[in-house]
Amino acid sequence: MALEDYKRKRNFQKTPEPEGKVAPKHEERFFCVQKHLASHLHYDFRLEHNGVLLSWAVPKGPSLDPKTKRLAMHVEDHPVAYGDFEGVIPEGYGAGIVMLWDRGTWTPEVPDVAAALKKGDLKFTLNGYKLKGSWVLVRTGGRYGTPSRPNRAPGAPPVGARGGGDRSWLLIKHKDEWAGDLDITDFAPRSVKSDGDFEDILAEDTPAVWQSHRPAKGGDAGAMLAQIIERAAALKAARAGSAARDKGAARDKDTKERTEDTEGRATAGSATRSRRSAAAARAKVAPRPRATAASKPRTAKTSASRKK
Repeated sequence: MALEDYKRKRNFQKTPEPEGKVAPKHEERFFCVQKHLASHLHYDFRLEHNGVLLSWAVPKGPSLDPKTKRLAMHVEDHPVAYGDFEGVIPEGYGAGIVMLWDRGTWTPEVPDVAAALKKGDLKFTLNGYKLKGSWVLVRTGGRYGTPSRPNRAPGAPPVGARGGGDRSWLLIKHKDEWAGDLDITDFAPRSVKSDGDFEDILAEDTPAVWQSHRPAKGGDAGAMLAQIIERAAALKAARAGSAARDKGAARDKDTKERTEDTEGRATAGSATRSRRSAAAARAKVAPRPRATAASKPRTAKTSASRKK
């Protein structure tokens, strides 16, 4: 099975990574690069092929300089759903922080991808946010294996041990309009999914998760992780303080509005009572009009007197 090695290395009761399944084929081929701080900082380069993500770990990250050949160690295939994953793996295989550093589509520059992988020379074009243009993955021997050992193309059953010339590849940028000497990993270090850095991703979770199982315990990666945890804690504290201030401001505003409303009603009521009191006072002190002969009503007796 294409994802057998991926599933064998993970406990999905503990990791937030997707369990995944082989995805159906479609026209556009997905690619992504995930910046992964585990025992060491590295970049996971992934190309969708035959329903899975073929994967290589690139320790120093991709380079736009055609003269720079970056080591890319082939690892187990991943489910396509993993290509959108960004978050914290608290323990177990690959424990650390995962950032979605780049994503987009890729197009083979060869008619037969499987044959190119078997040969160890895959040319392709990337159309991502950060990586674009023509690239090549070239398999090599080196200290991670012996060229005499039978090669295994990505997607085939794993050889097993760390050795094997099939694991060691080189990721190289071809000369084109997208090539240059710009260090893209330094120039654009943040996530294309959240626009955050490692501390922003970690701040969404509980920093204490790292206390019982830190993936990086020493060296540069360990020092980097310690700084990230500290910055993540500061971010969470700042967010909590800001939320508390916003809540307090909203409460004060609500109290002020209620007070003003109460005072307004009280003022209106007082004015109404004052008007009523003034009207009553005027009615009490106003002189009653004197009755005149013309205004007196005629009675039957008066009419009889006049007839005599």
